[in-house]
Amino acid sequence: MLRSVHRTRTLILVAVLTATVASAACTARVDTRGNLPDPDLVAQITVGKHDRNAVIETLGSPSTTAVFDDEVWYYISQRTETLAFLAPKVIERQVLIVHFDRAGIVTAIETHDLDDARTIERVERTTPTAGNELTFIDQLVGNFGRFNK
Repeated sequence: MLRSVHRTRTLILVAVLTATVASAACTARVDTRGNLPDPDLVAQITVGKHDRNAVIETLGSPSTTAVFDDEVWYYISQRTETLAFLAPKVIERQVLIVHFDRAGIVTAIETHDLDDARTIERVERTTPTAGNELTFIDQLVGNFGRFNK
């Protein structure tokens, strides 16, 4: 009887430990990327008054700039949550956009969050290349005598 009670307690303990380890393995991991400036610092930037140097001194360097136009700076921050082996899920995103004119003076400041995001559909197609498609044998035979002087 005592042995049966001891065995039952041991099985319960093993089950509880297994459940604890399994639930800990499935805890979501939260990652924060980027650095969004403090809203009090952003409020110090005045449209029409401050230039690029003042923005860098106040907010720091931007996360990125516009690809074709150096007159737009982006400060980006994002938090993602990853559960076990699943793909990360974006739970929070903040984007601060600072626009400049050609003289480098701030013309506008915008803020966007995850609600403003748009989903972009991928296009699954390939771009054809011009020329001949050579097989492995064509490539192998075509190289004979090519490198001898």
